[in-house]
Amino acid sequence: MLPDPERAEPAAPVPPAATAPAERWPLPDLLRGLAILGILCVNMQDFAGYDEWLQRGPDHAAQVFIDTFLNGKFISLFAMLFGAGMLIILQRAGGWRLLRRLLLLLALGSLHFVLVWHGDIISLYACLGLLLWLPLLTRPPAWVLALSGTGLCLWWLALRVSDALAAGAGERYSFVQPLPPDTAWSDLFRLRLGDFRGDLQGGIDYNFQWLLGLLLLGMAAQAAGVLARPERFRTLLRGLLATGLLLGLPLSLTLAWINTQATESARLWEVPVRLSSGLLLGLGYAGAVGLLVASGRVGGLRAFAAPGRLALSNYLAQSLVMTTLFYPYGLGLYGHLGALPCLLLALALGGLQLWLSARWLRRFPQGPAEALLRRLVYGRAGPGHRHREG
Repeated sequence: MLPDPERAEPAAPVPPAATAPAERWPLPDLLRGLAILGILCVNMQDFAGYDEWLQRGPDHAAQVFIDTFLNGKFISLFAMLFGAGMLIILQRAGGWRLLRRLLLLLALGSLHFVLVWHGDIISLYACLGLLLWLPLLTRPPAWVLALSGTGLCLWWLALRVSDALAAGAGERYSFVQPLPPDTAWSDLFRLRLGDFRGDLQGGIDYNFQWLLGLLLLGMAAQAAGVLARPERFRTLLRGLLATGLLLGLPLSLTLAWINTQATESARLWEVPVRLSSGLLLGLGYAGAVGLLVASGRVGGLRAFAAPGRLALSNYLAQSLVMTTLFYPYGLGLYGHLGALPCLLLALALGGLQLWLSARWLRRFPQGPAEALLRRLVYGRAGPGHRHREG
């Protein structure tokens, strides 16, 4: 759900007030802010319509950077933060509020898919959250959540490795969809409307073990208190950082090499390598940021807390901006840019969102999408709801 971790946890499940910056846990906000930018950089391939293994020259160098340091890393963190957010809402507002939020996110994600962009992840996360809703009401301990999440991820990786081992020869399949210059928004709307149910079901069928595992790992981190009190988990955070560097980084370099190969076998190997390297190096990033938070040395990274608090609004805005730039009913840049200009464009939009998010939070406690979702979940202003300045 693009979770919104907050500090206070009242004994009774009442609608919580919007939390002031000084009262928030800094680690989840920072990780979400970094993740929303990293995900945009990777999503540019889909927005722009280029194949990673066809990049040459500076575009190839940019694609190597994306695969090594971004691809799979931040989407893994995002999924874990979604799981952590589910547990926080359950603790703070109860199971029915959580159920209502998940259903609303499913509706919002569906509209995002049909009206704006077929790469929506909100609806998929909401569906998987609904699968976990009833078991989560039993309040399983952190170790059960961690073991269950790890087991599901390993099982899914084993399935994908099996697929890759069975791959035959052939040219790599491209998922880039052609967009003729005369394609209207209404044409894409009808196409996405027809594809939505099948795409969502396909995403669940293919990815549910992996994504459920990530949600459970995020819940385990929340239940253990890692997100709230990273200073108590320095040994764990150092271990995550070391694992990311020793295992995640070499696997990420392997991913960068795989994505230069134009074979079907490479396409199938890309999936487990991308997601395993993404999880390991993503956890390494979380370990590094957690250690900085624990030591009080966040420095310039603190700026990413603002877009992290507005993650849902920023995610939706990214889709609106990039589809307007690339799709035929906008500026029509689809298929005309390679990895390097797309990376620079993503960083430029990310920098703008960094600035706009900070300015927005000087006047409002939440982003527009977050405020709308909160109103729909809790009704009008809940008990104690007010604009509290940090």
